[in-house]
Amino acid sequence: MVQVRNVTKRYDSVEALKGVSVRFPRGVTALVGPNASGKTTLLKCILGLVLPQEGEIRVMGEPVTGHPEIRRHIGYMPQMVQFPESLTVEEILDWVQDIRGQRVKVEPWIQWLQLEAFLDKPFGTLSGGTRQKVGMVVALMFDPPILILDEPTAGLDPLSNALFKERIQEEKARGKTIVLTSHIISELETLADRVVFLLEGRVVFEGSRDDLLDHTGETSMERAVARLMAGANGGNGE
Repeated sequence: MVQVRNVTKRYDSVEALKGVSVRFPRGVTALVGPNASGKTTLLKCILGLVLPQEGEIRVMGEPVTGHPEIRRHIGYMPQMVQFPESLTVEEILDWVQDIRGQRVKVEPWIQWLQLEAFLDKPFGTLSGGTRQKVGMVVALMFDPPILILDEPTAGLDPLSNALFKERIQEEKARGKTIVLTSHIISELETLADRVVFLLEGRVVFEGSRDDLLDHTGETSMERAVARLMAGANGGNGE
């Protein structure tokens, strides 16, 4: 569904991505790695928000570069959800639909995350967790075939976190391509089919969750990722 081929991205003298080739098929892929490994840059390249100097990215068979309409196939939730602070939640949802030129039923999504009491509240007055909920609705409500979710559970209460995980399982069952990042690897344990580990702008592991466990000799995804990070830092993983 998403194919990245030999992508390099430089910011002045810093090479954020170094010839990255990776694919994101249907199902849930956990994109993991330490800070400054290139995860957010890679996601922004897929979205067409950042243009690489080299390589190609295709979404549903079409190149991202020069085809901004491809973004309509992607639901994106950034790590820090930002909308105009003075707009209410209801105004934001209307505004996003106007920009897309597409009207959808938002009521089920509002009820799902219990946002009814916040519809008339300015975005700038919302807590971090409620902001995340608004971002989640915006990412999901157009029913896109691809979801890119960057630290989506940050600030969520336990109930909302559980509801989110249930929704991801449902979206996966419908055949969607879902890319998830999280610093809390245990949260990805039951969700991810595949794992992509980035380090210093390079893919150092790509494969199924079971392949990762076999590769590291660990029994959990959390410990397996910890071992990869320890090995990258010259440690023994213990």
